[in-house]
Amino acid sequence: MKKLFLDDVRTIEMVYDKSMEPEFDIVRTYSAFVNYIKSNGLPNYISFDNDLGLGEDGKVAPDGLAAAKWLVYESGLDLRNLEFKVHSANPVAAEQIKGLLNNYIKHLKTTE
Repeated sequence: MKKLFLDDVRTIEMVYDKSMEPEFDIVRTYSAFVNYIKSNGLPNYISFDNDLGLGEDGKVAPDGLAAAKWLVYESGLDLRNLEFKVHSANPVAAEQIKGLLNNYIKHLKTTE
């Protein structure tokens, strides 16, 4: 089971049990997230942070919600079996990510 951890600062053991560390690949930016999935395919499980710090240009970097939107609107991948968790400390963004993914997955499953 492939698992992906999107977070600019946290380590796996800050969110999950340390014994789970080998199960995850870590990406720190939106572009690394997109490139990882393009190269490796959709993981079975994704753990999302939302706020991903500043980009190289010093501006706010694309966030976890942008990553979720890319999955839904641009990736063209079948997300029906995707499992995910949002571990962001930003409660508003966490609900937006959960809502977007849950609603889209529900839509896919009802139109099978």
